[in-house]
Amino acid sequence: MTGSILDILIYVFDRYMLADAPEVPQREHLARDLERAGFTPAKVERALDWLTDLAFGHDRPPLPAAPEGTSSAGVRVFSDSELARLSTECRGFLLTLERLGVLTPQQREIVIERMLALDADEPDTEQLKWVVLMVLSSQPGQELAFERLDGLVSDDRAGASH
Repeated sequence: MTGSILDILIYVFDRYMLADAPEVPQREHLARDLERAGFTPAKVERALDWLTDLAFGHDRPPLPAAPEGTSSAGVRVFSDSELARLSTECRGFLLTLERLGVLTPQQREIVIERMLALDADEPDTEQLKWVVLMVLSSQPGQELAFERLDGLVSDDRAGASH
């Protein structure tokens, strides 16, 4: 098994990041566990770097607040490189999650950055849902948003097996 970076991230998420899972091992032990599970060392390193970048993504300065008397800080304009990499469906889903209050504008930016860091040829909404779950689960106080999105991913997983 070689698996994509996202496959490795999903494996780590399922095994270590869920509420009743054991504590996440140190990077070296985690890398060995992943390699024993059949993932290639180069992709394991890239996945672990992705997780490290996610962990330190919370240290960014906050986005500007919405002007007084308005409900929104503005419109998110996607760059040419984001437009080229993120499908219309992905962009629409992201903005819907933000509108529904599942994602804050700050979290939306982290999700976009982490999606682009996957280096997937054609990221889709299924991959996007996983990245959003990982971003939300990495931040304290996001239990309700996490549960709402986890329901979406669980529904998709159940539907895929039929």
